Amino acid sequence: MSSSSPVEMETSLDADDPRMVHLDRFTARKPSIQFELTAMQANISRKASQQNHPSLSLPKIVVDQVAAKEPDTVSEPSTGSESEEEPSPRDKTLSTPRGFSDFCVRTLQSAEYGAKEIDIAEQEMPGLTALLDRVGAERPLQGAQIIGCTHVTAQTGVLIRTLVKLGAQLRWCACNIYSTQDEVAAALAMENIPIFAWEGESEEDFWWCIDRCVNANDWQPTLIVDDGGDATGYMCTKYPVAFGSLKGVVEESISGVQRLYKLSKTDQLSVPAMNICDSVTKCRFDNVYSLRESIIDCLKRTTDSMLGGKSALICGYGDTGKAVAKALKCLGVNISVTEIDPICALQACMEGFRVVRVEEVVNQVDLVITCTSNKRVVTRAHMEAMKRGCIVCNMGRSSTAIDVASLRTADLKWQRLRMQVDHVIWPDGKRLVLLAEGRQMYTSCSCIPSLVLSVTATTQIIALIDLHSSLAGRYKKDVYLMPKKMDEYVASLHLPQFGAHLTELTDEQAEYMGIYKGGPFKPNYYRY
Repeated sequence: MSSSSPVEMETSLDADDPRMVHLDRFTARKPSIQFELTAMQANISRKASQQNHPSLSLPKIVVDQVAAKEPDTVSEPSTGSESEEEPSPRDKTLSTPRGFSDFCVRTLQSAEYGAKEIDIAEQEMPGLTALLDRVGAERPLQGAQIIGCTHVTAQTGVLIRTLVKLGAQLRWCACNIYSTQDEVAAALAMENIPIFAWEGESEEDFWWCIDRCVNANDWQPTLIVDDGGDATGYMCTKYPVAFGSLKGVVEESISGVQRLYKLSKTDQLSVPAMNICDSVTKCRFDNVYSLRESIIDCLKRTTDSMLGGKSALICGYGDTGKAVAKALKCLGVNISVTEIDPICALQACMEGFRVVRVEEVVNQVDLVITCTSNKRVVTRAHMEAMKRGCIVCNMGRSSTAIDVASLRTADLKWQRLRMQVDHVIWPDGKRLVLLAEGRQMYTSCSCIPSLVLSVTATTQIIALIDLHSSLAGRYKKDVYLMPKKMDEYVASLHLPQFGAHLTELTDEQAEYMGIYKGGPFKPNYYRY
């Protein structure tokens, strides 16, 4: 691709940008050193009593030395920029033993561990394995040059390996400045994948990595697989000619799809784009089956709270709110819901939930969970009214649903209890428990199951194959939903994992229903 001077582009990150979600993968609490010393002392005294020995104690020098290690304060969370002691990966030149150097990662030392993580994830991603078995020999992506801008995790490693086996050439970067698993990036570099990603990138690093994927020698991208729309927006703005030559874009996130529709409305979308965010399999697994497990996992990891008997306020009763409410209801939580849509509000009523305004119950509940894509759903005034010990967290896409910025004032004190858990302390001593600083809790405090990501990755590949193999003129310069037949195909690839066997229609039955025996079985307007 030509390296001619690109058009200038604004590259600042908004506060509610999905990339600002900090994915801390280790959230388990360590007991304090002083607590361990107390336990050791009690154990020694108990043994001495049992053996009729005088009371024993730890030598004072040991107690003093160990207790001195107990930190008085908790360090502030990482800002994402490189530390002064550690040079940026951009300043280092790495090369694999086979001489491959077209990548930029933090280190190659953890590559073996990263490869094992990818292997483990592959065992829980049956859709990709089944897809390879069915079409791998045909190499349907032969000749495709794909830019990938997604989270770089073990599951992404399985996706990348699958794309290569299907014939594609790749250049890959991270859609999130915090989410990269460095060991996975190292493993992919060792497999000769041009990857540009490391955990804790700066804003400048983030856009530099995208540019390395877009603009390279002997490289003319034909497809983009995006999460958040950053690679799409970057290429559309800075390299419009090259962008116009793409066969298409595949987008998986709500924010990215919103960007695509904005481009389409202003006639800036010069290529077809596939919206897989709203495909049935993807949205149902991501927003229902995954989140109803993640919410419990997140709360248990971070708070150790007994949920039964508590009262919760769920702000928003869309797919995310429904999943959260269903999970908490099973544990005996008393649930109230806020909603702007009368249809969703009526659904909440039919499930036995109270539909209220935030200010009506915020002073009574033990738990407030935002499940919207909006901003300032929970304000400083709401938090002023909350009772002591109320847990406040966000399961929605927006990082500004909770007005955390309003809490960073001189009159309030912040105390970090553990990773992703802060106490916000009022002058009168009242404490609120804020999780993940108001960012997406299910990515910050938990992990997404590989099976869920198998559905997403399989959907992405099916969409890429369809765009790559489509004849000129089949798709116009617009945003498309996944065809129903493709959705059904993705689902069918995962059924063997559960030992499921589909019933087949007879010719008579198919004719009676007015459908083909092989599907699609539902009209596009059908609500699953």
